Amino acid sequence: MGGQPVESLAIGPRGAQGDRAHAVYDGPGPTHPHPRRLTARESPRLLLWRAVYDDHGTVVVTSPEGRRHPWGDELAAALSEDLGRPVWLKHDAGLMQDLRDSLLVTFAASHRALEAEIGPLDPRRWRTNIEVEADAPPFAEAGWEGAELRVGEARLQVLHPCERCAIPTRDPDTAEKRPDILRHLAARHGTLFGINARALGPARIAVGDPVDLQAT
Repeated sequence: MGGQPVESLAIGPRGAQGDRAHAVYDGPGPTHPHPRRLTARESPRLLLWRAVYDDHGTVVVTSPEGRRHPWGDELAAALSEDLGRPVWLKHDAGLMQDLRDSLLVTFAASHRALEAEIGPLDPRRWRTNIEVEADAPPFAEAGWEGAELRVGEARLQVLHPCERCAIPTRDPDTAEKRPDILRHLAARHGTLFGINARALGPARIAVGDPVDLQAT
């Protein structure tokens, strides 16, 4: 679904607090032996639904028509009707990450360089946890594996560049597809954009925090 911008973020061993802890499942129901998470790959219209945590930490989801639904049966029914398929919901802090216990970090210089190559791109396409404005050349982060990235009080171990799937080809506001984005990434950048990182301890980071790279 559409994500939520925040001014500050608690991170810990799992990654960003609350990130990808709620999921939509497709099909028969929670008793099925092989439940399948439903994503925008299979149902791009999910991107038009906006999910946020409210001031009480409760997930509230807004439909494309502007109707607000709390997480639960009411939302499942509304989603099923809108998507034209039966769905059910699950909340579990261990859910959803493609790479467990990690954060996705992207860099503004690389985004700008990619825009220079293929035209304007909404940075929300990358589904990032942390976007960094750094004094480094575009795509330099691809060579930082094993280094330590410090963001404010947080220490992040850099794992490896992030291999992208088809999700960034979908416009975050319209769900319209631009397959040329993934083709270009494959041809010019090895299908990589951003880096995966792992928190080395609990911390809170905020917009404007200083960033530093420590080689290991």
